[in-house]
Amino acid sequence: MIDSAQFKTIVPDVNWSYVSKYVPLFDEVLPQYGIDTPLRKAHFLAQVTHESGGFKYVRENLNYSAKALFNVFRKYFPNMTVANEYARQPEKIADKVYANRLGNGSEASGDGYKFRGRGLIQLTGKNNYMAFQKVTGENLITDPDQVASPKYALASACWYWQKRKINTYADQDDIHMVTKLINGGYNGLANRQHYLEEYKKLLGVL
Repeated sequence: MIDSAQFKTIVPDVNWSYVSKYVPLFDEVLPQYGIDTPLRKAHFLAQVTHESGGFKYVRENLNYSAKALFNVFRKYFPNMTVANEYARQPEKIADKVYANRLGNGSEASGDGYKFRGRGLIQLTGKNNYMAFQKVTGENLITDPDQVASPKYALASACWYWQKRKINTYADQDDIHMVTKLINGGYNGLANRQHYLEEYKKLLGVL
């Protein structure tokens, strides 16, 4: 069992006001997705802690400046003129960037913003919401913001972990492969390693 007092002592870098909603859910939700050993839990919690900024962020932030749009999403904003038309308009940005992919409709459909990233590991795109909906039994297509609630923010991250068979590498204590499957690369590896060490202490992984 993950004890709140121990958590606050052993994982001090995480703001308790954010994580307190999740700690009571860990022992209930994680085993439902096969995250059921101390080592698996340590790897999972290290990754979601990093990905969510310490359980702070459960909705994708798309409030980009024109310069950021041009630098990050140049495929969609090939020049500053186009970028300036969308800058600081998160809904408009999401509808353009996520249009006609991930199961979403056209830019005009509004699917991009409706099914933008939510959860501790950002669940993104209508197809993923539909797939996760089958697991939860909730109508996430009608009310996708449920994925930002503590229960489903956590469960959606567990579902993604299970879907990608990340336990295989957690069992090997291979943080490089775990990180690559979560991130696509090794961004923030040192921070993920730091959290992994803390969670190992919390969970008694020697």
